[in-house]
Amino acid sequence: MTTAQTEFTIDELLLSHDYAEPLIANGVRCHGGFDADGNYHSPRTRFRAPAIEAWEQQRREHFDSPILDIPLESWPESFPNVEQSKFLIRNGVTEPTISSLTRIGTVEGFGGMLRLIPIPDFQKLFVEDVRGTAVDHIARGLFEAHARDEAGHEDEAGHNVMWFIARDIAFDNPVTEDQTAVMLERMGIPSPGAASGAGRNISDIDRALPADIDPYVEFLIARMIGLLFIEISAFHGFRWAEAVLSDTDLVAGDGEPARLVSYIRADETPHVAYLRTALSEMRDRTWVGTSGARYSGEEMIGLAWDRAVNESVVMRQADGLKMAMREIEHAVKGRSDAADLVDEMLSLGEIRRLDDGTLVDPRVQRAA
Repeated sequence: MTTAQTEFTIDELLLSHDYAEPLIANGVRCHGGFDADGNYHSPRTRFRAPAIEAWEQQRREHFDSPILDIPLESWPESFPNVEQSKFLIRNGVTEPTISSLTRIGTVEGFGGMLRLIPIPDFQKLFVEDVRGTAVDHIARGLFEAHARDEAGHEDEAGHNVMWFIARDIAFDNPVTEDQTAVMLERMGIPSPGAASGAGRNISDIDRALPADIDPYVEFLIARMIGLLFIEISAFHGFRWAEAVLSDTDLVAGDGEPARLVSYIRADETPHVAYLRTALSEMRDRTWVGTSGARYSGEEMIGLAWDRAVNESVVMRQADGLKMAMREIEHAVKGRSDAADLVDEMLSLGEIRRLDDGTLVDPRVQRAA
């Protein structure tokens, strides 16, 4: 049996390492930092990283079940892909890459809203004890640490700003705040601070779980699964961004933008880890409805998981293709070689455009 510590205070889960040097990019103090050997350490992981490992080891010992997972390959690669993006930049079409980096940074900032979500008393939901688990620490530092990682805290910039810094270094400060707002509006993305699902009327959700499971619990678990899928699929974005931004023949910064993205990628690893462990802990336990009826956690999580897979892998991927193509077409509009550029770009990837303009990705067999 594990003898590792499994109970932690909020302060412990929010504590960072003692850095020999902070991470400063483009003159901005970012979270995280470097040890005496120059190795990067993610913020708030001094206790959080070993805590997640201890909770997962304990879960395996108690339940002897595999951890919930979905392979990265469930989502197709970024569109435009690396070669397509480089082709566009090489031909003077930088806007789609700039738009992608802006979109990613903006969406990262929405992660700060995690701290606004009320957390139910999970012990009332399960027959088995949840003390010393990841589930029990969601409201005791895990959501708050996640929110700070994404949206920053006090004088330290988080991922939202770090993506913008990478963009600005690579493309010599390509957009103003006003231009960013117009770009986001064109992509259908609300500005930071706009209303989100955190304030959604829970009674309006389409239920998948039994009626005597608190609808707010179902809403929260759906958010956690959706967040996990976003975090996993984001690793395609990291691969894309690091490959494009490390090409010093195409972008400025001598590789610094790509290094900054690599630090963000490292920071996201504990997010995936704690969400997988917490959801696996929920799956392994027996659930109790408000009527006193008992339910298999495997069945409950399975229902929510299957719905999220369909929404994330199929529906959102289709929307993403449409949005990306709109940005490409907007960027080449007015050029005499616009049609040829788009056709040649498409030839460098898997996405195909039908005669009616519909985008088709054969990897998911779904029309966008």
